[in-house]
Amino acid sequence: MKLEDFKVYHLSVDLGEKIYPLVMGWNYFDKDTIGKQLFRSADSIAANLSEGMGRYHYKERKNFSYYSRGSLFETKTWLTKAYRRKLLKEETFLDRTKDIESIGIKLNNYIKTLKPQ
Repeated sequence: MKLEDFKVYHLSVDLGEKIYPLVMGWNYFDKDTIGKQLFRSADSIAANLSEGMGRYHYKERKNFSYYSRGSLFETKTWLTKAYRRKLLKEETFLDRTKDIESIGIKLNNYIKTLKPQ
């Protein structure tokens, strides 16, 4: 499989692109605390998937997929914190949460396919 054909990777990239403008609208303190963490964890989802795709052993691909899933959960936590602290509107929070759930399902299904070739 090529990275360009990897749907969960593209969905993860899209999530990071949706997060960025949200964070950029916050004040300095919020950007510096929650914002940086949220943005880094969201970007890390796709970054770990691409790094895993660049590895030639299925165990490494699987490990980096697990790292990606960890970043996905971390992103959900930072989104929840931002919402509870009134930095996100409910509609935005729910939309991004749906994105995370969709990515999570696809990522788990991908991980299940990783076996020795």
